[in-house]
This record gives sequence, C-alpha cells and structure tokens, in this order.
Amino acid sequence: MTALKINITLVKSKYGRLPVHKDCLRGLGLKKINQTVQLIDTKEVRGLINKISYLLKVEVA
Repeated sequence: MTALKINITLVKSKYGRLPVHKDCLRGLGLKKINQTVQLIDTKEVRGLINKISYLLKVEVA
C-alpha cells in the first residue's frame, strides 16, 4: 500500500502572523513564499494545514 502524498505551497507571507501559525509553517517545512514541499497525507499534517489554510495551496500529488 502506497501512502498518499500532497504538495503544499506557501502563497502568502509569514510576516505579521501569529506565533502559533509561524510554528505550523515551520512544522510543515515551509520557509519562503512559493516554496513547495511534498508530505505524506496524515492526520497530523492535515491538522497543521487546516490551522493555516489561508496561507497555503494544497494539491494531491
């Protein structure tokens, strides 16, 4: 069984955001605008995405 992967792209700036939201970005491995990371779709990753969904673009890989 292969794990489903998702591509996550940071589309808005992290500056001026709440410290908790910056921690979520760090947890996802995002540092710069337009940076894309590919992660395994788990409930932990989905929780981080839901918290800062207004900053991200999410696609199924």
